[in-house]
Order: sequence, then C-alpha cells, then structure tokens
Amino acid sequence: MSHLENVLNALGNRTEVSLSELIEFASIPSVSAQPAHKPDMERAAAWLSERLKRAGLQTVERWPTAGHPAVYAEYLEAGEDAPTLLVYGHYDVQPPDPLEKWDTPPFTPTVKGERLYGRGVSDDKGPLLLTVQVVDAYLSTHGQLPLNLKFLFEGEEEVGSKHLNDLVAQNVGRLKADFVLSADGGMWSAETPSLTVGARGLAALELTVRGPGKDLHSGRHGGSVHNPLHALATLIAGLHDEAGRVTVPGFYDGIAELTSPQRDGIRQLPFTDEAYLTQTGAPAVYGESGYSTLERQWHRPTLEVNGMWGGYTGEGTKTVLPAEAHAKISCRLVPGQEPGRIAALLRQHLEDKLPPGVTLEVHGSDHGARAYHLPEGHPGAVVARDVLAGLYGVAPLDVGMGGSIPVLETFQSVLGLDTVFFSFAVGDEDIHAPNEFFRIPRLYEGQKAWAQFWWTLAEKRQP
Repeated sequence: MSHLENVLNALGNRTEVSLSELIEFASIPSVSAQPAHKPDMERAAAWLSERLKRAGLQTVERWPTAGHPAVYAEYLEAGEDAPTLLVYGHYDVQPPDPLEKWDTPPFTPTVKGERLYGRGVSDDKGPLLLTVQVVDAYLSTHGQLPLNLKFLFEGEEEVGSKHLNDLVAQNVGRLKADFVLSADGGMWSAETPSLTVGARGLAALELTVRGPGKDLHSGRHGGSVHNPLHALATLIAGLHDEAGRVTVPGFYDGIAELTSPQRDGIRQLPFTDEAYLTQTGAPAVYGESGYSTLERQWHRPTLEVNGMWGGYTGEGTKTVLPAEAHAKISCRLVPGQEPGRIAALLRQHLEDKLPPGVTLEVHGSDHGARAYHLPEGHPGAVVARDVLAGLYGVAPLDVGMGGSIPVLETFQSVLGLDTVFFSFAVGDEDIHAPNEFFRIPRLYEGQKAWAQFWWTLAEKRQP
C-alpha cells in the first residue's frame, strides 16, 4: 500500500472526528466586522493555531496586525528540490444578521441530512479546516509531507483584507513559494466539478448629496429647495442607459471583447436563465444587452448600487425634506480596468451630472482590486484538473468568478505568485446569507483531493 493510500485510509477512518472538529470551529462567532466579537476572533485564531500544532506542525505563529491576527504555519522538511506551496484561507465570517431568518442558531452548527448549517461552515471554515486535517493524516501515518507547505490563514477577509497587504509585504521572505493554493473560493455547481480561472476586480465609492443645512418641513419648504433624495435618484438613474450599459465616459476603455472560444465554452455549461431565476427568486434577467447572463457575470464589468438612504424611514409618516441623502456604489472590473482609474471616472461623472441646488461629497474605499486570470497551462491548474477528473469521473469545467478576492492582487503584486482556487464549497450554499450550509460529503471529498493534489504535484516535480 502506497503512502498516499495510507493517508486516504486514515482520512476515511476519521470522518466523524473531522465533522465534529468543524462543528467546534464553526461554533466560534469570529465576526471580523463587529468590534464586540474581537475576543471571539482571538479565540478562533487560538483554536486554529492549536489545531495546526496537533496536526504535527512544529512552526505555528500568530501574526498580529492593526486589526485581527493572521495564523501562519510551515513545513519545510521536504527539501529544496520539492515544490513549495502557500496555502491561503480565512477564519473570519460574515455577521449572521438578520437572525430571524435563520432556521437554526447561526453559531450552533446543526446537521440536517448531508448538510451542516451555520455561519462560516462554507465560507471558509470547512474548506480551510480540511487542509489542516490532511496535514494531520500525512504526518500521523507517514511522518512527513511530500512537499513544503506554508499556511497563511487571515482574520479580515470579510472586511476587505485591509491589513493583509502590509502583513505580506513585511514577510516576503517567509512567504516565498511556487504558487498559492487557496481554500477560499468555491465550485460553480455541486453536480459539475469546476476550476475557477478568473475573478473580477472591484472599485467602490460612497457618496453624500447635501441640500439644506437641516431637515425641513416638506409642506413649508417643498418645491422651494432641491430635495437631496430627488437629486441622488437622478444621479443613480443616470448611471445606466436603456440597454443596461454604464454611461460613465471611459468606463469600457481598454476592455477586450469576448473571444469565440470563451463564448463557446460558456454555452457548453449546464446553465439556463430559467434555473437561475428560480435560484435567485428574481422575475427576469437583466443586464448589458448583447451578452448572456454568464458572460455578464464573468467577463463584463458592472456598476451596482449597494444601498441608498436618507430622510425618514421609520413607521408611519413624517413629512420631512431631508438635509442629506447617501448611496454606496461598487463596480466589478475585468482585465483592462484599473480600480483607481474607474473610481476617478465615476467621481468625475457624478460631479458633472450633479443637479443644481445640492452639493456632492464622494469617499473612496480601500476595498478594491484588479481583475485576475490564471495563466494558461499553469502547473497548479494542470494538477487540479487531473485530481478533480479522477475524483469525480469527469473533466472539470473552467469557470469565472463574478465576485472579487482582493488578496489575489496582494499575492501577485507583492509576492509575484499566481493563485489556484481549490475550494470544495459550492456557490449555492447561501454564504453571507441566513441558513448558510456546507455539504458534508464535500468535506471528505475535499480532504481526498487536497491529499492527492500535494502528492501529484510532488511526483511531477521529481526528475
């Protein structure tokens, strides 16, 4: 029996323990966005550090930041000729609100059939934890790993990884590797294995429109001064034309048109607008004309209004003409677009279109990133495709990611490393929403795949 078979058998014998560990880990409410949970963030980092030590890793460190700490660990005993991977994941989770929408308590992980329900079980505690469990299986059965590994598990992904860039820059030497293998991300479908080869970038702004110096009586002053909510609505409505295209001058400059192979590949995917509408509950698809739904989600830039508020929104009536109105806007970017330039173009457009009688204040966001695409023929992608094909019996599909992961740019710009997504979460598992869940079989499938990935990559490196 080979060393890999021993590792896989060990993992197969530990399924109940693996699940119980995930339940324990996900019970810690490590909500990075809320200061009240700072002690829980520390507790989650301590729990993860201890689990890495129990897996057999001798070097496990807590790396402090100006916010929440990162957990670093390494195994460098495979030798200089062996591959070295940087494994990435995050232990922080989204706030569970609205609590009343949960069927079970968000931080009391609950098994229902083949699903585990709880905040963070899919994003990203389940996919992260299984990588540590694979290390444990290797070291407990074989005493060594087939390659060198470095683990960087951060605690601020859900708040934009705001301190990760500085942390990585301060530890360039420690984090040197061949490429990044990410436990974060997710597959496109539970029925069809997939490999994410690209992600859109992000630029965001918050704007405030101001009118009178204080809230006014709408009967006495309405029609005499401009209502900031009306002005804001005019600005927002003017950001798209009737064909769904963004009207900001220069927004589409530098973008390459979709190629025939890209469009043909998307057409082959088992996707229909009808099924998508059922999943989302929307009455109809909408977006830039001339492109399919998946083409718009993966390969075209977008501008979305994430929130608008102002005036009186409580129960009953209050006839007020508000002094201020606010909105949050985010743009998903594709290759050829720079976040800073897009933000500047949007700011200029809003200033140019501002109605008379109001003023505008625009604040940028540091939660931004360029679009990312994994190079063709990347060795990590080659191994990932081989492993997934062997595990599921069919070749995985190459897919895109409509969302953004800012850490991709950090790894590329600071460390010069590409990132291969190898998460076993699935896109429909209600991450960031009530009743988030993780398919329990994916925990075990992910363990097998990560064990095989490390083994296969090491074997390919041997002369």
